[in-house]
Amino acid sequence: MHQEKNITATAESNYTDSYWNAVFAVALAVAGLITSEFLPVSLLTPMAEDLQISEGAAGQAISITAAIAMLSSLLISSITKTLDRRRVLLILCVLQITSNLLVFCAPNFSVLLTGRVLLGIGLGGFWGMLAATAMRLVAEKEVQKALSIIYIAVSLATVIAAPMGSFLGNLFGWRNVFLIAAALGFIAFILQAITLPKMPVDKITPLKTVIKVLQLPSVKSGMFATLFSFMAYAVLFTYLRPFLEQITGVGSNILSLILLGFGLTNLIGATVARHLLLWDLYRSLALMPLLMGISAVGLVLFGNISIVAALLIGLWGMALGVVQLGWTAWLTKTIPDEAESAGGIQIAVIQLAIMTGAASGGWVFDNLGAKGVFIFSSVVAFIAASVVFQSSLRIKKLKKQKKPGSTL
Repeated sequence: MHQEKNITATAESNYTDSYWNAVFAVALAVAGLITSEFLPVSLLTPMAEDLQISEGAAGQAISITAAIAMLSSLLISSITKTLDRRRVLLILCVLQITSNLLVFCAPNFSVLLTGRVLLGIGLGGFWGMLAATAMRLVAEKEVQKALSIIYIAVSLATVIAAPMGSFLGNLFGWRNVFLIAAALGFIAFILQAITLPKMPVDKITPLKTVIKVLQLPSVKSGMFATLFSFMAYAVLFTYLRPFLEQITGVGSNILSLILLGFGLTNLIGATVARHLLLWDLYRSLALMPLLMGISAVGLVLFGNISIVAALLIGLWGMALGVVQLGWTAWLTKTIPDEAESAGGIQIAVIQLAIMTGAASGGWVFDNLGAKGVFIFSSVVAFIAASVVFQSSLRIKKLKKQKKPGSTL
């Protein structure tokens, strides 16, 4: 039976009981969503052959999920404005389960895309509510710890989704991999149903609130920095394999080891992020994209040396791990009263960054090659660092003048 105690949004900052079991259940649900999102990456070929479509068409199973997730993250608060947040999270989890079951039994491409649309709704909605949910499950001083646990789960899912999907697909067939993902979602649903407390809405969040939040100067600068940070990631990561094959010249075995190393360092970054952010939130948010940019430049200069390339990619992955947690932590510190609306905006911005980064990176790759992509990624990362640095200077100036609004 789930815990009956209500948690209202207005009591978040003073709430002392922490629902850590619920935090772990939410982390598992997020891991399931991430796994479901990226499974087609490793299963495109058998999916295309089975459904008698091109691999390019099968790839739309990924892009349509991202596009729908962007819309869902923006609209989830206003559409579900009167529903208990516990119920909303469970409904979104059901969408993930239904999505994977539809893909599992899809007789044609249209049904498969329908399933992926449902996943996009669940993914964007769940992510959009993540920061606000963490704030309601634990005491204020423990929010970053809770987010760290969730993002460690995200990193683990990112590391294992593609290789595990490929391995299981070879053993059981691609359809059964999605059936396994549905089972994972069902386990997460049961655990959330047991552990999540009631989280009634204490105020209505109309769509105009989302627009007002986006117009805040502090939010604008933060979202621009978020956009450039994740765009730098999308540009480089999408074309990492061609770079390693064409410039570094590694074979498939070494390539797999380097990608595994990236995943492990990304996990390390997510693990240490909480301590870095407690040390200095804004300095960390500026230093990490700077480190990503420097790593990308290093890869352009020394990427032909495999051991150096592996170390630089590992450094880049660790910095990315901090970035992924850092901007959610920034959101909870900057606008805690509108964390749900701002969370939706942030996830939409991240999805936009991923789509834009992959598309623009493709144009650069076709015209300037793999090194050109990495130079482009470094420029975008340096822009992100510059935006954060300028904003932090403004914060310090406002604090000295003792004026309100001294947040990024």
